[in-house]
Amino acid sequence: MAIIYRINMSDLSVRAEQPDGKYQRLGGRGLTSTLVADEVPAACHPLSEANKLVFAPGILTGTGAPCAGRLSAGAKSPLTGTIKESNSGGMAALALAALGINALVIEGQPGASTWYRLVVSERGVEIQEVDDLAGLGNYATVARQHERFGDKVACISIGQAGEMRCAAASIAVTDMERRPTRHCGRGGLGAVMGSKGVKVIVVDPTGGKRVEPADRQAFSQAVREFAAALDEHPLTGETLPTYGTNALANVINQAGAYPTRNFSQGQFEGVEAISGERQHDVIVERDGVIAHACHRGCTIKCSRIYMDQHGAYLTKGPEYETVWAHGANCGIDDLDAIAEMDRLDDDLGLDTIETGATIAVAMEAGVLPFGDATGAIDLLEQVGQGTPLGRLVASGADVLGKAYGVRRIPTVKGQAMPAYDPRAIKGIGVTYATTPQGADHTAGYTIAPNVLGVGGHVDPLSPEGQVALSRNLQVSTAAIDAAGECLFIAFAVLDDSRAFDGLCNMIGACQGRPFTSEDLMGLGKSILNVELDFNRRAGFTEADDRLPDFFSTEQLPPHNATFDVPDEQLDTVFTFDE
Repeated sequence: MAIIYRINMSDLSVRAEQPDGKYQRLGGRGLTSTLVADEVPAACHPLSEANKLVFAPGILTGTGAPCAGRLSAGAKSPLTGTIKESNSGGMAALALAALGINALVIEGQPGASTWYRLVVSERGVEIQEVDDLAGLGNYATVARQHERFGDKVACISIGQAGEMRCAAASIAVTDMERRPTRHCGRGGLGAVMGSKGVKVIVVDPTGGKRVEPADRQAFSQAVREFAAALDEHPLTGETLPTYGTNALANVINQAGAYPTRNFSQGQFEGVEAISGERQHDVIVERDGVIAHACHRGCTIKCSRIYMDQHGAYLTKGPEYETVWAHGANCGIDDLDAIAEMDRLDDDLGLDTIETGATIAVAMEAGVLPFGDATGAIDLLEQVGQGTPLGRLVASGADVLGKAYGVRRIPTVKGQAMPAYDPRAIKGIGVTYATTPQGADHTAGYTIAPNVLGVGGHVDPLSPEGQVALSRNLQVSTAAIDAAGECLFIAFAVLDDSRAFDGLCNMIGACQGRPFTSEDLMGLGKSILNVELDFNRRAGFTEADDRLPDFFSTEQLPPHNATFDVPDEQLDTVFTFDE
């Protein structure tokens, strides 16, 4: 039986209800965004009791569908002021799905400065005081939970950044090794969790069971087709398992779109030292792990386990975005230093993209020089200490940049841009500008056709065709997020009809109804419309769907390109009937 648990932190009560109406067939981003849009006042302060934090597994999560273990978190973002969905791998979504839970909705706000743990099990949700966890990082926090509740539980937690309600705070989710390495990173939702007084959520799947599709035979056939397409695609079947996400470093650098030293250049002279190929060799040399799955049922296995110089575990990955943010963007070419920063980000509970971008802005401001890895690590340690500068770093690039009078601040709606310069890959610039989520590459990953030749090819340096490309990818991505699938399935979905049909057929068989390509795109459009409506009610207009002006006025070497997609074209992105 499907359940939505409402946890009211004002009176410490729990209420279970069955989803009805439009909520019945929603999951993941579809459910989190719809609940937030329906129930959160769009004009509220994101850290007030009026905001709600929603966790939801996807439509396919727990069914045995490949790569369907994503957990969606949704709320009004303290970083952007918009509606926000941020999703993560790890084991928590599978644990929730096994218990028949469609969503956890955390409401209200405790009156006292007390920290709480939510224990979710087949018995329901229990709220417990845990002031002894205050001030702990994510690693120590989850280690204590496993000591108490055993190895089978999954944990969702915040570190010191979330406790301080910093706008770049992430929410950690434990992986298969029970480490807090997977994060709902973007948008500062860790601060919302902190504002609710919730330090950790422990999900115990004991007694749960696999989600049973309505049509098991049709589902199994769709899974076989879908899995075969993933296995046979060169990116999902070979490149990502071998080199991980950081396989992109050399590719994007060669394209002249690898943001370097706070988006002042498009190529980094030290890229080889931090590339996916070099990272692969270091991990193998130190007996780490390549082709690592972040959750049970992942067949792509793009994660890694990175060991330090003494062969001891240091961190996961680090992923492409993390390596870039703390590497090229800061002028740092030291993989071990980057891995140490990744470990600190995970422990403190910080979005690695936002944090690396913020350190780069601090470097541009003269707080420390570009290339200073030791100084960058010190800034992160100051976050844990709660110093004024540390709090600025944990507040994001926009806040720190304005505090120091920096002009080149690479943000949209207050959120820092990821590892692709929009002047050299103009499709991703359209996505950055227009997505309801703030600058976010995962919202509409045009890198696939712009650079990788997946799903066709659109010239990355031409403004032509970029609006339609971004629009279609934003729609399909919203649907993938609702399904609980990993974004990387999109490579096979774009190139192989078996993957596209398999995704539709898995959803249809799961829900016991025909589900066509038109239904999939309709699902994505409906989610975007919900999010866009919330943002309009929150005061956002087309004028907010713009990149910072330096992208249109400063030429980016080596192509000497600017972002020149006209504003009037940006304003047509969500004209879905075109």
